[in-house]
Amino acid sequence: MRNRLVLLSILLAAALALPAVSGEEHPAKKDPAGFARIKSLAGEWTGKTSDGTPVKVTYEVVSGGSAVVETLRPGDEATMVTVYHADGDSILVTHYCAMNNQPRMRAKAPSDNPKELAFSFVDVTNLSKPDEGHMSGLTLTFEDADHFSQAWTWTGPGGGKPEVFRYQRKK
Repeated sequence: MRNRLVLLSILLAAALALPAVSGEEHPAKKDPAGFARIKSLAGEWTGKTSDGTPVKVTYEVVSGGSAVVETLRPGDEATMVTVYHADGDSILVTHYCAMNNQPRMRAKAPSDNPKELAFSFVDVTNLSKPDEGHMSGLTLTFEDADHFSQAWTWTGPGGGKPEVFRYQRKK
């Protein structure tokens, strides 16, 4: 019985010495410059594409603040998901495209509070052939707390001028 009490005392002391764990961001990790801007997009947004098609997008900060999930619903087209996360001193994005491929792009922000984040192509998975179309660039432009835009660059057939989405926060 005494051995059990000693063991319980040790376990209790160890448990009390552990830091509290919550759903908040991990305090030991510092986000790369610009990631706070992406996190600030959390919520619902409405907008239009370059040709005036209505579009809805939502942002959710997940995984203890280490990732942001974007869910894009462009008009009558298929819903797409994009995940943003820190990778060292840069931000990595993976876009799960309706074209059934997954391009990855990387950005380094020039300041802690950038007006623009330009993501450059890293690689793409699930292409059936090398010249198949895929997203190869993304630029986020932050106008103010309630307005921003995305410019997506397409590589492959039909590529050229970026597709621009302009959004305002849903209130």
